Amino acid sequence: MPGPESASREGARQSTLRTTNLALTLRTVCAVPLSSRADVAAATGMSRATAARLVDELVAAGLVNEVGRVLPARRGRPATPLVPGSPLALGLQVDVGLLTARVLDLGGRVVAEAVEEGTFVAGDPADTLTRLAGLAAGILDALPADRRLIGAGLALPGIVDEAAGVLLRAPNLGWSDLRPAPFLRDVLPPGLDLRLGNEADLAARTVAEAAPGRLGAHRDFLYLSGQIGIGGAAVLDGRVMAGRSGWAGEIGHVCVDPAGPACRCGSTGCLEQYAGRHALMTAAALPLDAAPGELAARAAAGDPAARRALGIAAHALGVALAGVINVLDIPTVVLGGSLGELTEQLRPELEDSLSRRVLSARWRRPTIESAGRAVAAGATGAAFRAFADVLANPSRYLG
Repeated sequence: MPGPESASREGARQSTLRTTNLALTLRTVCAVPLSSRADVAAATGMSRATAARLVDELVAAGLVNEVGRVLPARRGRPATPLVPGSPLALGLQVDVGLLTARVLDLGGRVVAEAVEEGTFVAGDPADTLTRLAGLAAGILDALPADRRLIGAGLALPGIVDEAAGVLLRAPNLGWSDLRPAPFLRDVLPPGLDLRLGNEADLAARTVAEAAPGRLGAHRDFLYLSGQIGIGGAAVLDGRVMAGRSGWAGEIGHVCVDPAGPACRCGSTGCLEQYAGRHALMTAAALPLDAAPGELAARAAAGDPAARRALGIAAHALGVALAGVINVLDIPTVVLGGSLGELTEQLRPELEDSLSRRVLSARWRRPTIESAGRAVAAGATGAAFRAFADVLANPSRYLG
């Protein structure tokens, strides 16, 4: 007979197997909504009985929901389609001109949000974060009492020490060595920690994933987030390449011209001094708060200043991105934020520049795509990251 030690090892093995299979089951439902229990069994290789039992556990925990049964084309029991469940995550974002609080469900749908426009450059961090806390409290208080918040994240435009929960530096905000969590702790449920992240890294998740656990259009790409400054992220196989300390991807501070204008980061000639939103509007002789669409319209109408501004930006982007592509061999570039709204105007000259500057372009020409016009994509990405913890280990959320 097996001894106590052998029985303990077998119990641990079974527990680990169950945890792994629960995660596999939940990821399968999230990847292909409206799957049935039979579909889950076929996709995972589990027996129908095992898949059905695991789905039942996830349904009981609210991590998976059942919708109306579908009559089969052939004789048999009606299938019950499955969709991602009702847990919620809070995504927050501070940008130089925007505060955002957004609640999403596990299916990636926006349940509630609040957005406040303003000018937060060199603003008092305590005041700004208190205002953000007010936005978050407003939407959280309005949620039904039975909806469970399982995570919260804050996207910030700067260098973040995620493990310590410290914003080390955000040049365009004028913030340094800041711990935001205490300003937002009171609006979160007890025991729920706020996770910080770089805005561009989190926004890039919304390109890699169409929804939590569901693949996006691209798995390998460079992401540029155009705001007053320019954030960046390199994504390989759907994962942001964070670097040793989590600070990789600062493409906006790649030097385009050492003799160029001074940047808030302390260097000179950084990409964002030519292609950041303020730089574009200044070169086009437009107000700093003008919409990117106005710049595009003026360029289309033949305005020389607008065309010159876009030409300068496209040239600078070509120089910076060519260097990154030559080093990383990731030839797909996705433009977000204000740059995303100007993709059609920037693409021709930028793709031409990259075709000349990128060594491998003869065999695989770099492409430029738009991330669309999503507002505060970093807030959405912060919620997606919170759901990644659920998808990795749903057994922790079965209570």
